[in-house]
Amino acid sequence: MNPLILFFEQISDKYYDLVGGKAFSLGKLQSLSSYNIKVPEGFVLTTEFYRAFLDLTGIKKQVYDIFKTIDITKIFDMEQKAEEIRALFFQAKFPDELRCLVIKSFRELKARFRDDFMAAVRSSATTEDLEVASFAGQFDTFLCVREEDELIGRIRGCLAGLFNARAISYRVGRKIPEESVLLGIIVQRMVRADKGGASGVMFSLDTETGFDKVVYINSIYGFGELLVGGKVNPDQFYVFKPTLLQGKRPVIDKKCGLKQEKLIYDGGLVREQVPVFDREQFSISDEEALELARQCIIIEETYGRYVDVEWVKDENGIYIVQARPETIHAKKEASENEIYELKQEGEIILTGEPVGAKIGSGKARVVLDKKDIIHFQKGEVLVTTMTDPDMEPQMKIASAVVTERGGRTCHAAIICRELGIPCIIGTGNATQVINTGDEITVDCSSGTGRVFKGLLKYNCQKIPVKKDQTHTKIMMNVGTPEKAFQHCRIPNDGVGLARIEFIISSAIGIHPLALVNFQELKEKAISSDDPRIADTVIKIEQRAKGYTDKTHFFINTLARGISRIAAAFWPNDVIVRLSDFKTNEYGSLIGGFLYEPNESNPMIGWRGASRYYDPKFKPAFALECFAIKKARDEFGLTNIKVMIPFCRTPEEGRKVIKTMVEFGLRQGENDLEVYVMCEIPSNVILAEEFAEIFDGFSIGSNDLTQLTLGLDRDSELVAHIYDERNAAVKALLREVVEKVHKKGKKIGICGQAPSDFPDFAEFLVECGIDSISLNPDTVLKTRQIIAKKEAQHNS
Repeated sequence: MNPLILFFEQISDKYYDLVGGKAFSLGKLQSLSSYNIKVPEGFVLTTEFYRAFLDLTGIKKQVYDIFKTIDITKIFDMEQKAEEIRALFFQAKFPDELRCLVIKSFRELKARFRDDFMAAVRSSATTEDLEVASFAGQFDTFLCVREEDELIGRIRGCLAGLFNARAISYRVGRKIPEESVLLGIIVQRMVRADKGGASGVMFSLDTETGFDKVVYINSIYGFGELLVGGKVNPDQFYVFKPTLLQGKRPVIDKKCGLKQEKLIYDGGLVREQVPVFDREQFSISDEEALELARQCIIIEETYGRYVDVEWVKDENGIYIVQARPETIHAKKEASENEIYELKQEGEIILTGEPVGAKIGSGKARVVLDKKDIIHFQKGEVLVTTMTDPDMEPQMKIASAVVTERGGRTCHAAIICRELGIPCIIGTGNATQVINTGDEITVDCSSGTGRVFKGLLKYNCQKIPVKKDQTHTKIMMNVGTPEKAFQHCRIPNDGVGLARIEFIISSAIGIHPLALVNFQELKEKAISSDDPRIADTVIKIEQRAKGYTDKTHFFINTLARGISRIAAAFWPNDVIVRLSDFKTNEYGSLIGGFLYEPNESNPMIGWRGASRYYDPKFKPAFALECFAIKKARDEFGLTNIKVMIPFCRTPEEGRKVIKTMVEFGLRQGENDLEVYVMCEIPSNVILAEEFAEIFDGFSIGSNDLTQLTLGLDRDSELVAHIYDERNAAVKALLREVVEKVHKKGKKIGICGQAPSDFPDFAEFLVECGIDSISLNPDTVLKTRQIIAKKEAQHNS
């Protein structure tokens, strides 16, 4: 006879159908103790216990008779019948023999610990945590159970929870046979995350794109129910798996969440406001994030698939309380990827965290009370504070979802991913800005969640995973770290141009010298009559909050932005171009007015290499070098190469190389290669001399065309003359490719021309160029053109 109760350590591989998904997983995790993976102790009431409850109470026939009459398309009727079934569980007398078994096991578990023992009670269904469905939020969990009578009541609640309306809708909608749905119930020691601890979830891949070289971690203070329920915006961490396994410390990206509240135990579960100072700190350290990622990788290897893991931390360390198969990307076809692109610009009315990378549009339906969800119509956009599991039937027919709260592991995010619906979370005030009936477009395709006014046009490009083989390397131009995990899914040979200007202007937004001289600026702000200085200090304090040394804000932010791109395309080369702002562009940054001269023609002024060794800018250049060194040495991303823009003479090149050494970047050390942009005629004329200094060249066709033809490419008056396909420009390109190859060095192109003109790409192939770096949206079609051209050339 099968047992009615099993302790976790008794669960073996043969017991899945007896204990359900969650409990089986906890038993499996017990075997990982040698890897320092700890699981809170507990036991499970098996599916035999569930069967015994139905038989001994005599309610089984009534339950299934009512269940057979349920039509999930009739939501109100379904909810009424679900309530009838649940009432049967609550009204039935709890069988004495089952009660005695539960109390005996509970006392045995409590005896292992101190007097303040508390338990969590949660369901473990046999169809739960399948690879094809997540069951997110479908069943009930009860925390901080202390007394025996309370435990019996919570177990009754779990039994009844198998038949709540949302759970019925979920499994009937996915055609899961009811006879296969049996229930186990977990009783597990509570880890006191509310006592100065934290809790959260982590995935062994990026939840939005399926990029599987990272562990994605969410973390909040206190118990984790507020995170799963989307009540707070959590901290977020990305840890890069390949170099973590090499012993590096690759927290390649992190974002501090609002963490407005935390759930604690104070005679009962209480929501408590988090002090402002604590909100502005991360709830776990980088070391803890690295340890969590290490454990996640081990669990992934044990399961042999992507995993979704819940964890808790108290004064004794980290505990794993659940692990299950990740259900979204595990079932996706690998034959093609979908890339959504907005074709119109519009008025942005809200921003937030994107879930997925799709676009959706429709009329808004604002739902402030979940009871009002019955009015929701197919194709509408659901706008709410946070979705509830009871809203799941309506979410299936939504064109998009927008919420005010939540992180990327909350209920709304999990369900929308599974349903393939675009969703934006954490907007803050969506229900105040949007009204029912408003026509809106929800865009998750750009790395930032954006809600636009009106119904904007968009398209979806299906990209085959298989790539045409070419001798010429086909690389990409990438500048937005948030889109890197998406862009790397396009067949590619690496990144020929990673622009750091976007990271500096968007994520940092401050002139680097204003950070270097911050203390001096604070003193000036007191005595100066110029209000702009005081305003600069205030803005720096706001953006670089939490940093005593403000230069570390620049270094860390830039390092993480670069690292996210390098990690996405690992192990292929990622060529990072150092900053190429002109004086007017640097001047537009916070504090820039203090350090930038006025130039009549910034395009050919103080830019690129000329800045790096100049004493006036050298301290700022140091920050860039420190950021790249951090990404390469601390994070282990040695696929990062460095490229020097607008280097006018070989002498300048030598000065820059020498300056880089001062700041810890030595050419050739740890495989560091240094490239030079070929964008000035002098780079072509003296190509042999430049080749003595640099490891390779990358052609910048925009500037080379401008300087060859002697025109300002920003001037409309001469725009009709500007053409990269001009005979003079092409003559220079042929010449420099030939010269560089004679010196045994590599040369590619990262300029705009081959992205715009297929015939120009063909010309470059004829020249024998080594690589062509393209904008992401032109990679596939240009690769096909190049493959065809190479075939003709070789025939």
